[in-house]
Amino acid sequence: MSAPGLFTVLLGAALPLIDFFIVNVALPSIEHDLAAGPALLELVVGGYGVAYAVLLVLGGRVGDSLGRRRLFLVGMAAFGVTSLACGLAPDAWTLVAARVAQGAASALMLPQVLATIQATTEGPRRARAMSLYGATGGLSMVAGQILGGVLVAADLGGTGWRAVFLVNVPVVVLGLVLAVRTVPDTRAGRPAAVDVPGTLLLALSLVSLLLPLTEGRAAGWPLWTWVSLGVFPVAAAAFYVTERRADRLGRTPLVPPSLLRLESLRRGLALLVPFSVGFSGFMFVLAVTLQQGLDMDPVTAGLALVPMAVAFFAAALAGPRLVSRFGSRIVTAGCVLQAAGIALLLVTLRHGWPDLDVAVLAPGVALAGLGQGLQQPVLMRLMLSDVPADRAGVGGGVMITVQQSALALGVATLGSLFLALVPTAGLRAAVSTTLLVQLGLIALSVLLSLRLPRMR
Repeated sequence: MSAPGLFTVLLGAALPLIDFFIVNVALPSIEHDLAAGPALLELVVGGYGVAYAVLLVLGGRVGDSLGRRRLFLVGMAAFGVTSLACGLAPDAWTLVAARVAQGAASALMLPQVLATIQATTEGPRRARAMSLYGATGGLSMVAGQILGGVLVAADLGGTGWRAVFLVNVPVVVLGLVLAVRTVPDTRAGRPAAVDVPGTLLLALSLVSLLLPLTEGRAAGWPLWTWVSLGVFPVAAAAFYVTERRADRLGRTPLVPPSLLRLESLRRGLALLVPFSVGFSGFMFVLAVTLQQGLDMDPVTAGLALVPMAVAFFAAALAGPRLVSRFGSRIVTAGCVLQAAGIALLLVTLRHGWPDLDVAVLAPGVALAGLGQGLQQPVLMRLMLSDVPADRAGVGGGVMITVQQSALALGVATLGSLFLALVPTAGLRAAVSTTLLVQLGLIALSVLLSLRLPRMR
């Protein structure tokens, strides 16, 4: 794949992740303009994440069968249309519906990125492309909140929060033009039929877990949330049994159990969960803390994250050289650096509250970003290193589904913990407790990183 083609697919990888985080700083404006209560605001975030996570594996499978460039183009075009619908939404429920559709469009587009990279590169070129993919993913998560703050504050043409969605439209048009010219068309050598039972059971499993965790606190934990959480283990067990039986009968299940027998993928996924839960929860809590606790305007709150973005990008670029020397132990080093950054930020918040500015926060934020940048790109490269080329779409879909589900879970759990503590304990105590929980997740990540296969 050419350099312009790689740039184009990485652009397609950036858009969905940017839009997962970009609304964090826009939620107060959305609440004011559309008279949306807490439950609807949770759906604006959670509806996108749930639809995205539920359909990712299916998107990878369809791309393997019908052609990855075709699905990339369809997904990107749909992402542009649904972004326009979000930006023009006249009321909160229309915005929620458009966000769900936007998540579905993302699920068609994103799996094709990893599958195309896997199918068109090898050796050092693949390692470099995977490092750039990981760097793009991490930077997109941070840049989403920075860009969101700038766009809301700029109020371009009186659009206010709507600009965070409308900005996608010209980017998508550019992406479509580039994709037609530069992205190669690949597909699996032996296309498999869609696994309908597996798709439905996976959707039921993810929805029954993510929806009540996302909506439960804002809705007051009504009966349906507990019933839904009770359905989750049953649906998950049924999904596993169905997939194993399909594999045994010689069919092609949605998530082939043989893929999970790959040590690199299985152990990498186990580490990806606490990393992503902690990352998304941290970004959500930090966005609220900067604006509501430290009284920063959206632009200043965005600038506070710039050191994290710069450090993440620098670490991601250095990753391939460091891996060639230290192997997968660089992930362990990244965990330790991230923990040091979170601990420094915790001390800074507790002792300097509320007289804190961007410069005072920068060391802790930058150190955390440096640690994250050493983890995510290397981890993604490791997870897909042993996946066969003809299963690249499914392998990428599985990895991104786990990542996206964990990102949604992080906002739902750490975000809910933080918001539940604010009324009684105060904002400083709430953020301190949440950061301590994240340190616990990082300690788990350290232990899991020691079990990763050696990689050079």
